[in-house]
Amino acid sequence: MNQHEWWRGAVIYQIYPRSFYDANNDGVGDLRGISEKLDYIADLGVDAIWISPFFKSPMKDFGYDISDYKAVDPLFGNMDDFDHLLEKAHKLGLKVMIDQVLSHTSDQHEWFAESRQNRLNPKADWYVWADSKADGMPPNNWLSIFGGMGWKWDSRRQQYYLHNFLSSQPDLNFHNPEVQKAVLENVEYWLKKGVDGLRLDAVNFCFHDKFLRDNPAKPIHERNGRGFSPDNPYAYQYHYHNNTQPENLAFIESLRQLLDKYPGTTALGEISSEDSIQTMAEYTADNKRLHMAYSFELLTDDFTVEHISNTVKQLENTMKDGWPCWAISNHDVERVVTRWGKDNASDKQLAKMLTVLVSSLKGTVCSYQGEELGLEEAYVSFEQLQDPYGIEFWPKFKGRDGCRTPMPWQESESEAGFSDSKPWLPIPADHRALSVDQQSGDPKSILTFYQSWMKWRSKQDILKLGDIEFISVNESVLCFERSFEGKTWLVALNLSAEEQNFESEAELQAIKLAFDLSQGQKDKNLITLPRYAVYMAEKVS
Repeated sequence: MNQHEWWRGAVIYQIYPRSFYDANNDGVGDLRGISEKLDYIADLGVDAIWISPFFKSPMKDFGYDISDYKAVDPLFGNMDDFDHLLEKAHKLGLKVMIDQVLSHTSDQHEWFAESRQNRLNPKADWYVWADSKADGMPPNNWLSIFGGMGWKWDSRRQQYYLHNFLSSQPDLNFHNPEVQKAVLENVEYWLKKGVDGLRLDAVNFCFHDKFLRDNPAKPIHERNGRGFSPDNPYAYQYHYHNNTQPENLAFIESLRQLLDKYPGTTALGEISSEDSIQTMAEYTADNKRLHMAYSFELLTDDFTVEHISNTVKQLENTMKDGWPCWAISNHDVERVVTRWGKDNASDKQLAKMLTVLVSSLKGTVCSYQGEELGLEEAYVSFEQLQDPYGIEFWPKFKGRDGCRTPMPWQESESEAGFSDSKPWLPIPADHRALSVDQQSGDPKSILTFYQSWMKWRSKQDILKLGDIEFISVNESVLCFERSFEGKTWLVALNLSAEEQNFESEAELQAIKLAFDLSQGQKDKNLITLPRYAVYMAEKVS
């Protein structure tokens, strides 16, 4: 693989279009809104944008339930708006990646409307249908991530259909070659338009166990893993049979063959399996599957040196051919400064250090809108909730709305400059103080730091492409070396709000970073790191 392919070590800025910028003032962000803010994004120093789904959808899961893969939902605009966005992004030097949700559709998709009519129609086998047990119960014990059984009864066919997510998101039957062909045709439609890459949602969910075997029970002490809390029954099973099937590898290879027809394009897979690290390695193996993959390992609550270093080391030891991607925030999890910072979430140094952390690991970076502002998780009352996931599991789990509230652009404007109308989710008062106009031009702001850091990093091949090796220092300092073309840098990050010290006998030349970042110092053999500080130095011998 060519180490200089654009996506290797790139920073991909994730846009959640409903909440980015509302150009037509209906309270929901749109494609024209993204286009109007592309100059802002380009000035962040990122390489690409990833746009969450904007396709035609009944919006039961806010676009991840697609009813037409080749159409723009009117809520977001039209195809001309997308074409303009693509053209402008390319002129600004930004690559454009789009979400592709392949494993399931909306129940409003024409494929499902036909499939559910009877058992003999041409698309009868395009979804996962199964007879009930003799007592009328579902065919097995598979569960939905969003709560309850993973099967819904359909009176037309007198059968159950599988849904790993909402009941309005029926799973496609990828064991049918016609389904695979149709899915790839939908993907190619966008490749022909000129998109530069795909972010593949829940890509390991495309196939199910064709024997419909029950998932085994998970012991109580293991029920708090993979980001699923014990109050969700989904955590009670090992999900060996409803996803991550071996047949999916051949489909991934077919998808890669399609992408290879469009030079310069890339595929980034979202992986959530019982062993996500192993699955990431398998899905990126042999330079004939996905280019990159990311998982939820750094999207959990575990903000420790041990967890972060062990996760990266395990992936380095397992993934021999593929390329990693790291995210510490996205549209599905609590914002990182709140999730990892807890009581110190508002500390600017924390936000800056986390930006350095994620973009100094070996791999590509997905950076979620608002991270560059240091936005904290928003409180959304039950009455204001939109997310069906949160509504189902309130009050222990409040859903994903708190990380999806609209971007604050102007502190004093109506709805923080996001829209002239009431937005689909409320904008918290403390986000106004972190608005783009308040941080722009302030040399000490989180935004100014993010811009300066990302532009500087883009020129540092050692951080983009270098090997990584971790060094054990203490339980509060994440320390590693990056090596590339004969040079080695030491990177140390204080993950705590307390000063930390450690000894290093290496001969080091500190790298002076010309932006507002709390930096450590070396005096003789002692390196001192103030709270949330970073020390970066080149080994000179």
